[in-house]
Amino acid sequence: MTFTPPPAFTTRPTLEGSFGMAASTHWLATATAQAVLERGGNAFDAVVAGGFVLHVVEPHLNGPGGDLVGIFATAENPGTPVVLMGQGPAPAGATIEHYRAEGLDLVPGAGGLAAAVPGAVDAWLVLLRDHGTCELAEILSYAIHYAREGAPLLAQAAATIGRVADLFQEHWPTSAELWMPDGEVPAAGTIVRNPAYAAVLESFVHAGHAVRDDGPVGRAARIDAARTEWKTGLVAGAASDFLSRPHRHSTGGDHAAVITREDFAGFDAGYEDAATAAFRGHVVAKAGAWTQGPALLEALRILDPLPDEQLDPSTELGAHTLLETIKLVLADRDGHLGDGAPLDALLSDAFVAQRRDEIGDTAAHEWRPGTLAGREPFRPPLRTDAAALPGSQEPTIARTGETRGDTCHIDVVDRWGNIVAVTPSGGWLQSSPVIPELGFPLGTRLQMMWLDPSSPGALRPGARPRTTLTPTLVLRGGRAVMALGTPGGDQQEQWQLPALVRMLVGGYTAQQAIDAPTFHSIALVDSFWPRTWHPAGAFVEDRLGDDVIAGLARRGHAVVRAGDWALGRISAVGIDAARGTVWAAANPRGMQGYAAGR
Repeated sequence: MTFTPPPAFTTRPTLEGSFGMAASTHWLATATAQAVLERGGNAFDAVVAGGFVLHVVEPHLNGPGGDLVGIFATAENPGTPVVLMGQGPAPAGATIEHYRAEGLDLVPGAGGLAAAVPGAVDAWLVLLRDHGTCELAEILSYAIHYAREGAPLLAQAAATIGRVADLFQEHWPTSAELWMPDGEVPAAGTIVRNPAYAAVLESFVHAGHAVRDDGPVGRAARIDAARTEWKTGLVAGAASDFLSRPHRHSTGGDHAAVITREDFAGFDAGYEDAATAAFRGHVVAKAGAWTQGPALLEALRILDPLPDEQLDPSTELGAHTLLETIKLVLADRDGHLGDGAPLDALLSDAFVAQRRDEIGDTAAHEWRPGTLAGREPFRPPLRTDAAALPGSQEPTIARTGETRGDTCHIDVVDRWGNIVAVTPSGGWLQSSPVIPELGFPLGTRLQMMWLDPSSPGALRPGARPRTTLTPTLVLRGGRAVMALGTPGGDQQEQWQLPALVRMLVGGYTAQQAIDAPTFHSIALVDSFWPRTWHPAGAFVEDRLGDDVIAGLARRGHAVVRAGDWALGRISAVGIDAARGTVWAAANPRGMQGYAAGR
Protein backbone atom coordinates (compact mmCIF):
# COMPACT_ATOMS: atom_id res chain seq x y z
CA MET A 1 0.00 0.00 0.00
CA THR A 2 1.41 3.41 -0.90
CA PHE A 3 0.74 6.85 0.52
CA THR A 4 -2.31 8.49 -1.07
CA PRO A 5 -1.02 10.78 -3.83
CA PRO A 6 -2.14 14.42 -3.83
CA PRO A 7 -4.79 15.53 -6.32
CA ALA A 8 -3.58 17.29 -9.43
CA PHE A 9 -5.76 20.33 -8.66
CA THR A 10 -5.04 22.81 -5.87
CA THR A 11 -7.10 25.86 -5.01
CA ARG A 12 -4.09 28.07 -5.71
CA PRO A 13 -0.45 27.44 -6.57
CA THR A 14 2.40 27.01 -4.15
CA LEU A 15 4.05 30.34 -4.93
CA GLU A 16 7.73 30.21 -5.81
CA GLY A 17 10.29 32.93 -6.46
CA SER A 18 13.65 34.22 -5.36
CA PHE A 19 12.91 37.57 -3.67
CA GLY A 20 10.59 37.05 -0.69
CA MET A 21 7.26 35.56 0.36
CA ALA A 22 4.54 36.25 2.90
CA ALA A 23 1.44 34.29 3.89
CA SER A 24 -1.20 35.03 6.49
CA THR A 25 -4.82 34.65 7.48
CA HIS A 26 -5.80 38.02 5.97
CA TRP A 27 -4.95 39.46 2.57
CA LEU A 28 -4.19 42.93 3.93
CA ALA A 29 -1.60 41.60 6.37
CA THR A 30 0.01 39.56 3.59
CA ALA A 31 0.04 42.55 1.25
CA THR A 32 1.52 44.74 3.97
CA ALA A 33 4.31 42.27 4.69
CA GLN A 34 5.12 41.95 1.00
CA ALA A 35 5.12 45.74 0.61
CA VAL A 36 7.74 46.01 3.34
CA LEU A 37 9.90 43.42 1.59
CA GLU A 38 9.57 45.36 -1.66
CA ARG A 39 10.75 48.54 0.08
CA GLY A 40 13.94 46.84 1.27
CA GLY A 41 12.87 45.50 4.64
CA ASN A 42 13.70 42.01 5.79
CA ALA A 43 11.39 39.24 6.98
CA PHE A 44 11.28 40.61 10.53
CA ASP A 45 10.34 44.11 9.42
CA ALA A 46 7.66 42.59 7.23
CA VAL A 47 6.15 40.27 9.81
CA VAL A 48 5.91 43.04 12.40
CA ALA A 49 4.17 45.40 9.98
CA GLY A 50 1.75 42.64 9.01
CA GLY A 51 1.22 41.74 12.66
CA PHE A 52 0.09 45.22 13.63
CA VAL A 53 -2.27 45.26 10.64
CA LEU A 54 -3.84 42.02 11.92
CA HIS A 55 -4.88 43.92 15.07
CA VAL A 56 -7.03 46.17 12.88
CA VAL A 57 -8.40 43.78 10.26
CA GLU A 58 -9.02 40.68 12.43
CA PRO A 59 -10.13 42.24 15.75
CA HIS A 60 -12.27 39.23 16.63
CA LEU A 61 -9.19 37.00 16.41
CA ASN A 62 -6.41 39.09 17.96
CA GLY A 63 -5.63 42.49 19.36
CA PRO A 64 -2.97 44.62 21.03
CA GLY A 65 -4.25 43.50 24.43
CA GLY A 66 -3.42 39.89 23.59
CA ASP A 67 -0.36 37.71 23.23
CA LEU A 68 1.74 35.88 20.66
CA VAL A 69 4.21 33.06 20.11
CA GLY A 70 6.73 33.23 17.30
CA ILE A 71 9.52 31.02 16.02
CA PHE A 72 12.26 31.97 13.57
CA ALA A 73 15.74 31.43 12.23
CA THR A 74 18.03 34.15 10.95
CA ALA A 75 20.14 34.16 7.80
CA GLU A 76 23.22 34.34 10.02
CA ASN A 77 22.23 31.30 12.10
CA PRO A 78 19.91 29.26 9.86
CA GLY A 79 20.27 26.12 11.95
CA THR A 80 19.26 27.68 15.26
CA PRO A 81 15.50 27.94 15.89
CA VAL A 82 14.58 30.76 18.27
CA VAL A 83 11.26 31.25 20.06
CA LEU A 84 9.78 34.76 20.31
CA MET A 85 8.09 34.82 23.72
CA GLY A 86 5.14 37.21 23.76
CA GLN A 87 3.02 35.54 26.42
CA GLY A 88 2.48 37.76 29.45
CA PRO A 89 2.08 36.17 32.89
CA ALA A 90 -0.69 36.25 35.45
CA PRO A 91 -0.80 39.59 37.31
CA ALA A 92 0.51 39.82 40.87
CA GLY A 93 -3.03 39.87 42.23
CA ALA A 94 -4.18 36.81 40.27
CA THR A 95 -4.19 34.24 43.05
CA ILE A 96 -6.32 31.14 43.40
CA GLU A 97 -7.49 32.44 46.77
CA HIS A 98 -8.78 35.69 45.26
CA TYR A 99 -10.69 33.96 42.46
CA ARG A 100 -12.18 31.44 44.88
CA ALA A 101 -13.23 34.29 47.13
CA GLU A 102 -15.03 35.78 44.14
CA GLY A 103 -17.13 32.61 44.04
CA LEU A 104 -15.39 31.11 40.99
CA ASP A 105 -14.33 27.53 40.32
CA LEU A 106 -12.80 28.38 36.92
CA VAL A 107 -11.15 31.48 35.55
CA PRO A 108 -13.90 33.16 33.49
CA GLY A 109 -13.84 33.04 29.70
CA ALA A 110 -14.60 36.75 29.29
CA GLY A 111 -13.98 39.76 31.49
CA GLY A 112 -10.98 41.45 33.06
CA LEU A 113 -10.29 38.72 35.63
CA ALA A 114 -9.16 36.54 32.73
CA ALA A 115 -6.56 39.05 31.52
CA ALA A 116 -2.91 38.08 31.54
CA VAL A 117 -0.37 40.88 31.17
CA PRO A 118 -0.55 41.75 27.44
CA GLY A 119 2.53 40.47 25.63
CA ALA A 120 1.95 40.87 21.90
CA VAL A 121 2.90 44.53 21.39
CA ASP A 122 6.11 44.29 23.39
CA ALA A 123 7.07 41.11 21.53
CA TRP A 124 6.51 42.72 18.12
CA LEU A 125 8.63 45.70 19.17
CA VAL A 126 11.44 43.53 20.57
CA LEU A 127 11.57 41.51 17.36
CA LEU A 128 11.68 44.66 15.26
CA ARG A 129 14.41 46.20 17.41
CA ASP A 130 16.68 43.17 17.45
CA HIS A 131 16.21 41.67 13.99
CA GLY A 132 14.53 44.25 11.78
CA THR A 133 16.12 47.09 9.87
CA CYS A 134 13.33 49.63 9.33
CA GLU A 135 12.24 52.56 11.46
CA LEU A 136 9.24 52.07 13.72
CA ALA A 137 7.32 54.91 12.05
CA GLU A 138 7.46 53.15 8.69
CA ILE A 139 6.46 49.77 10.10
CA LEU A 140 3.47 51.17 12.00
CA SER A 141 2.28 53.38 9.14
CA TYR A 142 0.27 50.54 7.56
CA ALA A 143 -1.73 49.74 10.71
CA ILE A 144 -2.19 53.45 11.45
CA HIS A 145 -3.60 53.91 7.95
CA TYR A 146 -6.17 51.12 8.34
CA ALA A 147 -7.11 52.22 11.86
CA ARG A 148 -7.63 55.84 10.75
CA GLU A 149 -9.05 55.34 7.26
CA GLY A 150 -10.85 52.08 7.95
CA ALA A 151 -10.85 48.49 6.74
CA PRO A 152 -13.72 46.26 5.54
CA LEU A 153 -15.29 44.30 8.38
CA LEU A 154 -14.99 40.56 7.82
CA ALA A 155 -18.17 38.51 7.77
CA GLN A 156 -16.89 36.46 10.72
CA ALA A 157 -16.19 39.63 12.70
CA ALA A 158 -19.69 40.92 11.99
CA ALA A 159 -21.12 37.57 13.12
CA THR A 160 -19.06 37.75 16.32
CA ILE A 161 -20.42 41.22 17.09
CA GLY A 162 -23.91 39.89 16.43
CA ARG A 163 -23.47 37.10 18.96
CA VAL A 164 -22.44 39.46 21.74
CA ALA A 165 -24.59 42.46 20.76
CA ASP A 166 -26.87 42.13 23.79
CA LEU A 167 -23.87 41.86 26.12
CA PHE A 168 -22.36 45.00 24.58
CA GLN A 169 -25.58 47.01 24.82
CA GLU A 170 -26.55 45.85 28.33
CA HIS A 171 -23.20 45.59 30.09
CA TRP A 172 -20.24 46.74 27.93
CA PRO A 173 -21.34 50.12 26.50
CA THR A 174 -17.81 51.09 25.46
CA SER A 175 -17.69 48.03 23.23
CA ALA A 176 -21.07 48.89 21.77
CA GLU A 177 -19.87 52.42 21.05
CA LEU A 178 -16.93 51.15 19.00
CA TRP A 179 -18.46 48.12 17.29
CA MET A 180 -22.15 49.14 17.07
CA PRO A 181 -21.93 52.93 16.66
CA ASP A 182 -25.44 53.20 15.21
CA GLY A 183 -26.92 50.77 17.70
CA GLU A 184 -26.96 48.00 15.11
CA VAL A 185 -24.63 45.15 14.25
CA PRO A 186 -22.56 46.36 11.29
CA ALA A 187 -22.90 44.40 8.07
CA ALA A 188 -20.01 42.48 6.57
CA GLY A 189 -17.94 44.82 4.44
CA THR A 190 -18.71 47.90 6.51
CA ILE A 191 -15.68 50.19 6.65
CA VAL A 192 -14.70 50.24 10.32
CA ARG A 193 -12.34 52.80 11.80
CA ASN A 194 -10.56 52.79 15.15
CA PRO A 195 -9.09 56.26 15.73
CA ALA A 196 -8.29 55.54 19.38
CA TYR A 197 -5.97 52.67 18.44
CA ALA A 198 -4.43 54.77 15.67
CA ALA A 199 -3.60 57.37 18.33
CA VAL A 200 -1.99 54.69 20.51
CA LEU A 201 0.27 53.64 17.63
CA GLU A 202 1.08 57.26 16.85
CA SER A 203 2.08 57.74 20.49
CA PHE A 204 4.72 55.05 20.01
CA VAL A 205 6.21 56.99 17.12
CA HIS A 206 6.07 60.27 19.04
CA ALA A 207 7.81 58.67 22.02
CA GLY A 208 10.91 58.17 19.90
CA HIS A 209 11.07 61.71 18.51
CA ALA A 210 13.45 62.83 21.24
CA VAL A 211 16.07 60.37 19.99
CA ARG A 212 17.99 62.23 17.28
CA ASP A 213 20.60 59.58 16.43
CA ASP A 214 19.94 58.34 12.87
CA GLY A 215 22.06 55.20 13.23
CA PRO A 216 21.29 51.72 14.58
CA VAL A 217 21.67 52.84 18.19
CA GLY A 218 19.13 55.59 17.69
CA ARG A 219 16.74 53.26 15.89
CA ALA A 220 16.86 50.77 18.79
CA ALA A 221 16.39 53.58 21.30
CA ARG A 222 13.32 54.83 19.45
CA ILE A 223 11.77 51.38 19.59
CA ASP A 224 12.61 51.07 23.29
CA ALA A 225 10.96 54.44 23.87
CA ALA A 226 7.81 53.02 22.29
CA ARG A 227 8.05 49.99 24.58
CA THR A 228 8.31 52.27 27.60
CA GLU A 229 5.30 54.25 26.39
CA TRP A 230 3.30 51.01 26.14
CA LYS A 231 4.29 49.79 29.60
CA THR A 232 4.16 52.98 31.65
CA GLY A 233 2.12 55.50 29.69
CA LEU A 234 -1.51 55.81 28.65
CA VAL A 235 -2.07 52.12 27.87
CA ALA A 236 -1.06 50.73 31.26
CA GLY A 237 -2.88 53.46 33.17
CA ALA A 238 -6.10 53.44 31.15
CA ALA A 239 -6.39 49.63 31.03
CA SER A 240 -5.78 49.03 34.74
CA ASP A 241 -8.01 51.92 35.85
CA PHE A 242 -10.91 51.02 33.55
CA LEU A 243 -10.96 47.30 34.38
CA SER A 244 -10.63 47.92 38.12
CA ARG A 245 -14.34 48.78 38.07
CA PRO A 246 -16.64 45.73 38.34
CA HIS A 247 -18.03 44.59 34.99
CA ARG A 248 -19.88 41.59 33.60
CA HIS A 249 -17.93 38.34 33.12
CA SER A 250 -18.84 35.16 31.23
CA THR A 251 -19.98 33.56 34.48
CA GLY A 252 -22.87 36.05 34.69
CA GLY A 253 -21.38 37.92 37.64
CA ASP A 254 -19.68 41.30 37.93
CA HIS A 255 -16.05 41.40 39.03
CA ALA A 256 -13.17 43.86 39.06
CA ALA A 257 -9.92 42.88 37.35
CA VAL A 258 -6.68 42.61 39.31
CA ILE A 259 -4.21 43.83 36.66
CA THR A 260 -2.26 46.96 37.60
CA ARG A 261 0.18 49.47 36.11
CA GLU A 262 2.98 47.62 37.87
CA ASP A 263 2.05 44.40 36.06
CA PHE A 264 2.43 46.15 32.71
CA ALA A 265 5.75 47.70 33.70
CA GLY A 266 7.17 44.42 34.98
CA PHE A 267 6.85 42.36 31.79
CA ASP A 268 9.47 42.06 29.07
CA ALA A 269 9.01 39.97 25.95
CA GLY A 270 12.08 38.09 24.79
CA TYR A 271 13.57 34.94 23.33
CA GLU A 272 13.88 31.31 24.37
CA ASP A 273 15.48 28.17 23.01
CA ALA A 274 13.14 25.96 21.03
CA ALA A 275 12.14 22.42 21.93
CA THR A 276 12.85 19.98 19.07
CA ALA A 277 12.18 16.47 17.86
CA ALA A 278 13.47 14.51 14.87
CA PHE A 279 10.96 13.20 12.33
CA ARG A 280 11.70 11.48 9.02
CA GLY A 281 14.98 13.24 8.32
CA HIS A 282 13.78 16.62 9.59
CA VAL A 283 13.93 18.45 12.90
CA VAL A 284 10.70 20.10 14.04
CA ALA A 285 11.02 23.02 16.44
CA LYS A 286 8.38 24.39 18.80
CA ALA A 287 8.03 26.64 21.84
CA GLY A 288 8.34 25.11 25.30
CA ALA A 289 6.13 23.71 28.04
CA TRP A 290 4.23 27.00 28.50
CA THR A 291 2.61 26.22 25.13
CA GLN A 292 0.98 23.11 23.68
CA GLY A 293 3.89 22.85 21.21
CA PRO A 294 5.58 19.86 22.89
CA ALA A 295 2.41 17.83 22.25
CA LEU A 296 3.10 18.00 18.51
CA LEU A 297 6.69 16.90 19.11
CA GLU A 298 5.46 13.95 21.16
CA ALA A 299 2.99 13.02 18.40
CA LEU A 300 5.69 13.08 15.73
CA ARG A 301 7.97 10.93 17.90
CA ILE A 302 5.15 8.41 18.38
CA LEU A 303 4.46 8.25 14.65
CA ASP A 304 8.05 8.35 13.37
CA PRO A 305 8.81 4.58 13.22
CA LEU A 306 5.37 3.49 12.01
CA PRO A 307 4.95 2.37 8.37
CA ASP A 308 3.91 5.04 5.92
CA GLU A 309 0.48 3.56 5.29
CA GLN A 310 -0.34 3.83 9.00
CA LEU A 311 0.33 7.58 8.84
CA ASP A 312 -1.66 8.43 5.72
CA PRO A 313 -4.40 10.91 6.81
CA SER A 314 -6.46 10.14 3.68
CA THR A 315 -7.10 6.53 4.75
CA GLU A 316 -9.19 5.02 7.50
CA LEU A 317 -6.14 3.50 9.18
CA GLY A 318 -4.06 6.65 8.95
CA ALA A 319 -6.82 8.99 10.12
CA HIS A 320 -7.57 6.65 13.03
CA THR A 321 -3.90 6.45 14.00
CA LEU A 322 -3.47 10.22 13.94
CA LEU A 323 -6.69 10.82 15.89
CA GLU A 324 -5.70 8.33 18.59
CA THR A 325 -2.21 9.80 18.77
CA ILE A 326 -3.69 13.28 19.12
CA LYS A 327 -5.89 12.14 21.99
CA LEU A 328 -2.91 10.68 23.86
CA VAL A 329 -0.62 13.68 23.46
CA LEU A 330 -3.30 16.23 24.33
CA ALA A 331 -4.07 14.26 27.48
CA ASP A 332 -0.35 14.49 28.27
CA ARG A 333 -0.54 18.20 27.51
CA ASP A 334 -3.15 18.76 30.18
CA GLY A 335 -1.62 16.28 32.60
CA HIS A 336 1.95 17.56 32.45
CA LEU A 337 2.51 20.84 30.59
CA GLY A 338 2.69 24.28 32.17
CA ASP A 339 5.13 27.13 32.71
CA GLY A 340 8.41 25.63 33.91
CA ALA A 341 7.43 21.97 33.41
CA PRO A 342 10.30 19.67 32.32
CA LEU A 343 10.12 18.07 28.87
CA ASP A 344 12.85 15.43 28.90
CA ALA A 345 10.66 12.63 30.25
CA LEU A 346 7.70 13.54 28.02
CA LEU A 347 9.83 13.22 24.87
CA SER A 348 11.97 10.31 26.06
CA ASP A 349 12.28 7.12 24.03
CA ALA A 350 10.73 5.01 26.79
CA PHE A 351 7.67 7.19 27.33
CA VAL A 352 7.04 7.69 23.62
CA ALA A 353 7.26 3.92 23.02
CA GLN A 354 4.81 3.29 25.85
CA ARG A 355 2.33 5.74 24.38
CA ARG A 356 2.73 4.25 20.90
CA ASP A 357 1.78 0.86 22.29
CA GLU A 358 -1.45 2.32 23.69
CA ILE A 359 -2.85 3.05 20.22
CA GLY A 360 -5.51 0.42 19.60
CA ASP A 361 -7.59 -0.62 16.63
CA THR A 362 -10.66 1.15 17.97
CA ALA A 363 -11.28 4.61 19.37
CA ALA A 364 -10.50 4.99 23.06
CA HIS A 365 -13.32 6.54 25.06
CA GLU A 366 -11.26 7.38 28.15
CA TRP A 367 -9.07 10.34 28.99
CA ARG A 368 -5.63 8.72 29.19
CA PRO A 369 -2.65 10.81 30.29
CA GLY A 370 0.60 8.91 30.86
CA THR A 371 2.60 8.72 34.06
CA LEU A 372 6.07 10.24 33.85
CA ALA A 373 8.88 8.73 35.94
CA GLY A 374 6.85 8.58 39.11
CA ARG A 375 5.12 11.90 38.37
CA GLU A 376 1.38 11.40 38.33
CA PRO A 377 -0.50 13.54 35.82
CA PHE A 378 -2.84 16.28 36.88
CA ARG A 379 -6.42 15.11 36.35
CA PRO A 380 -8.79 17.99 35.64
CA PRO A 381 -12.54 17.55 36.00
CA LEU A 382 -14.09 16.06 32.87
CA ARG A 383 -17.09 18.25 32.10
CA THR A 384 -19.27 16.76 29.38
CA ASP A 385 -21.65 19.60 28.50
CA ALA A 386 -22.83 18.56 25.05
CA ALA A 387 -24.17 22.06 24.37
CA ALA A 388 -20.67 23.47 24.72
CA LEU A 389 -18.87 21.27 22.23
CA PRO A 390 -16.36 23.11 20.03
CA GLY A 391 -17.69 24.32 16.70
CA SER A 392 -16.27 23.02 13.47
CA GLN A 393 -15.04 26.36 12.14
CA GLU A 394 -15.19 29.68 13.92
CA PRO A 395 -15.02 29.92 17.71
CA THR A 396 -18.22 29.30 19.62
CA ILE A 397 -19.18 32.65 21.16
CA ALA A 398 -22.10 32.99 23.53
CA ARG A 399 -23.87 36.25 24.34
CA THR A 400 -21.87 36.23 27.61
CA GLY A 401 -18.67 36.76 25.65
CA GLU A 402 -17.56 33.19 26.33
CA THR A 403 -15.49 31.83 23.47
CA ARG A 404 -13.33 28.81 22.85
CA GLY A 405 -10.98 31.09 21.08
CA ASP A 406 -9.45 31.57 17.72
CA THR A 407 -6.58 33.51 16.33
CA CYS A 408 -4.62 34.47 13.24
CA HIS A 409 -1.22 33.69 11.79
CA ILE A 410 1.52 35.17 9.60
CA ASP A 411 4.70 33.78 8.00
CA VAL A 412 7.46 35.57 6.08
CA VAL A 413 10.68 34.49 4.35
CA ASP A 414 13.12 36.81 2.61
CA ARG A 415 15.83 36.55 -0.03
CA TRP A 416 18.58 36.55 2.58
CA GLY A 417 17.25 33.43 4.31
CA ASN A 418 15.48 34.92 7.34
CA ILE A 419 12.30 32.95 8.06
CA VAL A 420 9.65 33.51 10.72
CA ALA A 421 6.20 32.27 11.78
CA VAL A 422 4.10 34.10 14.37
CA THR A 423 0.73 33.22 15.87
CA PRO A 424 -0.85 36.26 17.58
CA SER A 425 -4.11 35.99 19.48
CA GLY A 426 -6.12 37.20 22.44
CA GLY A 427 -7.52 40.64 23.05
CA TRP A 428 -10.52 39.67 20.95
CA LEU A 429 -13.25 42.27 20.63
CA GLN A 430 -15.42 39.93 22.72
CA SER A 431 -12.80 39.40 25.47
CA SER A 432 -13.74 42.21 27.86
CA PRO A 433 -15.05 45.78 27.62
CA VAL A 434 -13.21 48.07 25.19
CA ILE A 435 -11.03 50.57 27.01
CA PRO A 436 -12.34 53.76 25.39
CA GLU A 437 -9.06 55.72 25.37
CA LEU A 438 -7.31 52.79 23.67
CA GLY A 439 -9.83 51.30 21.24
CA PHE A 440 -9.25 47.72 22.35
CA PRO A 441 -9.88 45.30 25.25
CA LEU A 442 -7.42 43.13 27.14
CA GLY A 443 -7.23 39.37 26.55
CA THR A 444 -8.51 36.32 28.40
CA ARG A 445 -5.56 33.93 28.34
CA LEU A 446 -5.80 33.21 32.09
CA GLN A 447 -8.86 31.06 31.36
CA MET A 448 -6.32 28.36 30.46
CA MET A 449 -5.09 28.22 34.06
CA TRP A 450 -6.67 26.05 36.74
CA LEU A 451 -7.84 27.11 40.19
CA ASP A 452 -6.19 23.95 41.53
CA PRO A 453 -2.64 24.24 42.90
CA SER A 454 -1.84 20.64 41.94
CA SER A 455 -2.03 21.47 38.22
CA PRO A 456 1.17 22.27 36.30
CA GLY A 457 -0.97 24.98 34.72
CA ALA A 458 -2.30 26.35 38.02
CA LEU A 459 -3.03 30.05 38.36
CA ARG A 460 0.03 31.60 39.99
CA PRO A 461 1.13 35.25 39.95
CA GLY A 462 3.99 35.63 37.50
CA ALA A 463 3.35 32.28 35.76
CA ARG A 464 2.46 32.14 32.09
CA PRO A 465 -0.75 30.36 31.09
CA ARG A 466 -0.20 27.24 29.02
CA THR A 467 -1.20 28.81 25.74
CA THR A 468 -2.60 27.14 22.64
CA LEU A 469 -0.52 29.39 20.35
CA THR A 470 1.97 27.19 18.55
CA PRO A 471 3.78 28.08 15.30
CA THR A 472 6.24 25.58 13.84
CA LEU A 473 9.70 25.72 12.26
CA VAL A 474 11.05 22.75 10.27
CA LEU A 475 14.78 22.22 9.68
CA ARG A 476 16.58 19.88 7.32
CA GLY A 477 20.29 19.47 6.68
CA GLY A 478 21.16 21.85 9.49
CA ARG A 479 19.05 24.82 8.35
CA ALA A 480 15.47 26.06 8.58
CA VAL A 481 13.43 25.17 5.50
CA MET A 482 9.81 25.85 6.46
CA ALA A 483 7.72 27.97 8.84
CA LEU A 484 4.01 27.41 9.34
CA GLY A 485 1.08 27.72 11.68
CA THR A 486 -2.69 28.03 11.94
CA PRO A 487 -5.47 29.56 14.01
CA GLY A 488 -7.73 27.17 15.85
CA GLY A 489 -7.17 27.03 19.62
CA ASP A 490 -6.99 23.37 20.62
CA GLN A 491 -7.02 22.42 16.93
CA GLN A 492 -3.74 24.16 16.07
CA GLU A 493 -1.47 21.15 16.56
CA GLN A 494 -4.18 18.83 15.30
CA TRP A 495 -4.41 20.56 11.92
CA GLN A 496 -0.65 20.95 11.60
CA LEU A 497 -0.01 17.24 12.23
CA PRO A 498 -1.73 15.82 9.09
CA ALA A 499 -0.25 18.62 6.99
CA LEU A 500 3.27 17.89 8.22
CA VAL A 501 2.81 14.17 7.68
CA ARG A 502 1.59 14.73 4.15
CA MET A 503 4.57 16.97 3.37
CA LEU A 504 7.35 15.14 5.20
CA VAL A 505 6.16 11.57 4.53
CA GLY A 506 3.84 11.78 1.52
CA GLY A 507 5.86 14.29 -0.48
CA TYR A 508 3.02 16.79 -0.85
CA THR A 509 3.75 20.41 -1.61
CA ALA A 510 2.64 22.86 1.06
CA GLN A 511 -0.43 23.92 -0.93
CA GLN A 512 -1.42 20.32 -1.59
CA ALA A 513 -1.15 19.56 2.12
CA ILE A 514 -3.08 22.67 3.13
CA ASP A 515 -5.87 21.94 0.65
CA ALA A 516 -6.15 18.24 1.57
CA PRO A 517 -9.15 17.19 3.70
CA THR A 518 -8.42 17.19 7.40
CA PHE A 519 -9.92 16.38 10.78
CA HIS A 520 -9.52 16.94 14.50
CA SER A 521 -10.51 15.34 17.78
CA ILE A 522 -12.64 16.90 20.49
CA ALA A 523 -11.77 14.09 22.93
CA LEU A 524 -9.70 16.52 24.97
CA VAL A 525 -10.03 18.90 27.87
CA ASP A 526 -10.91 22.20 26.25
CA SER A 527 -8.36 24.93 26.93
CA PHE A 528 -11.16 27.52 27.01
CA TRP A 529 -13.87 28.16 29.57
CA PRO A 530 -15.97 26.20 30.54
CA ARG A 531 -13.29 23.51 29.97
CA THR A 532 -15.48 20.73 28.53
CA TRP A 533 -14.52 17.28 27.24
CA HIS A 534 -16.10 14.76 24.86
CA PRO A 535 -15.11 11.08 25.10
CA ALA A 536 -14.56 10.22 21.42
CA GLY A 537 -15.73 13.08 19.22
CA ALA A 538 -14.04 13.72 15.88
CA PHE A 539 -14.80 16.44 13.34
CA VAL A 540 -13.96 15.53 9.75
CA GLU A 541 -14.20 17.27 6.42
CA ASP A 542 -16.63 15.51 4.09
CA ARG A 543 -13.97 15.37 1.37
CA LEU A 544 -12.22 12.70 3.43
CA GLY A 545 -14.71 10.38 1.73
CA ASP A 546 -17.69 8.29 2.75
CA ASP A 547 -15.70 5.08 3.07
CA VAL A 548 -13.07 6.59 5.34
CA ILE A 549 -15.68 8.37 7.45
CA ALA A 550 -17.77 5.21 7.80
CA GLY A 551 -14.64 3.30 8.77
CA LEU A 552 -13.84 5.77 11.52
CA ALA A 553 -17.40 5.43 12.84
CA ARG A 554 -17.05 1.63 12.85
CA ARG A 555 -13.89 2.02 14.91
CA GLY A 556 -15.87 3.90 17.55
CA HIS A 557 -15.21 7.53 16.72
CA ALA A 558 -18.21 9.83 17.26
CA VAL A 559 -17.87 11.43 13.85
CA VAL A 560 -19.28 14.84 12.98
CA ARG A 561 -19.21 15.89 9.33
CA ALA A 562 -18.05 19.50 9.20
CA GLY A 563 -18.53 20.23 5.51
CA ASP A 564 -16.18 20.06 2.55
CA TRP A 565 -13.99 23.07 3.39
CA ALA A 566 -14.34 23.70 7.10
CA LEU A 567 -11.29 22.64 9.10
CA GLY A 568 -7.76 24.00 9.19
CA ARG A 569 -6.36 27.40 8.26
CA ILE A 570 -2.66 26.73 7.80
CA SER A 571 -0.30 29.06 6.01
CA ALA A 572 3.38 28.38 5.35
CA VAL A 573 6.55 29.73 3.79
CA GLY A 574 9.80 27.98 3.01
CA ILE A 575 13.22 27.86 1.46
CA ASP A 576 14.34 25.45 -1.26
CA ALA A 577 18.11 25.81 -1.07
CA ALA A 578 18.71 23.31 -3.87
CA ARG A 579 16.65 25.39 -6.29
CA GLY A 580 17.66 28.75 -4.86
CA THR A 581 14.03 29.69 -4.31
CA VAL A 582 11.60 30.70 -1.60
CA TRP A 583 7.96 29.62 -1.55
CA ALA A 584 4.62 30.27 0.16
CA ALA A 585 1.18 28.69 0.48
CA ALA A 586 -2.06 29.78 2.14
CA ASN A 587 -5.38 28.40 3.25
CA PRO A 588 -8.45 28.85 0.99
CA ARG A 589 -11.01 28.09 3.71
CA GLY A 590 -12.91 31.15 4.81
CA MET A 591 -11.85 33.02 1.66
CA GLN A 592 -9.52 35.49 3.36
CA GLY A 593 -6.06 33.90 3.78
CA TYR A 594 -3.53 34.68 1.08
CA ALA A 595 0.10 34.24 0.13
CA ALA A 596 2.08 36.70 -1.97
CA GLY A 597 5.64 36.98 -3.20
CA ARG A 598 7.99 36.95 -6.10
